[in-house]
Amino acid sequence: MKKEVLVSICGLQFIDNLDNSIEVITKGDYYNRNEKHYLLFEERIEGLDGITKNIIKFNDKIVDITKKGAANVHMVFEEKHKNMTYYNTPFGNLLIGLYANKIDVEEKKDRININIDYSLDINYQFVSECSIHISAVNKECADLCLQ
Repeated sequence: MKKEVLVSICGLQFIDNLDNSIEVITKGDYYNRNEKHYLLFEERIEGLDGITKNIIKFNDKIVDITKKGAANVHMVFEEKHKNMTYYNTPFGNLLIGLYANKIDVEEKKDRININIDYSLDINYQFVSECSIHISAVNKECADLCLQ
């Protein structure tokens, strides 16, 4: 993998037989240091002013996502383990619980794919089953057409 990448993040929530999905595609930077992978990128969150800086640090066992800016959170996904954290938004703080049912990291020469299936709690109440798909691909190898 090279430094300059395109990062795609697809999130899906399943609530009462309905699914809610979001997708973000942005440019970012990739690093591999001390047997850990890093993805760094910025995003604008709809309805909020300012930029949120993101760092995704991962290996084949743990995915650590930190957001700083318009919204702040430090989420740790560790398979078969529940992690609690506060999600700080301009509208208030939420205590969230993340139980990672499955983490799958696939490394290829010019692409990395991360799939996380997890359960989400807010203030100790189960909210939904969720999944996140994160993909980073070398910028020059990306087959992407925006309209």
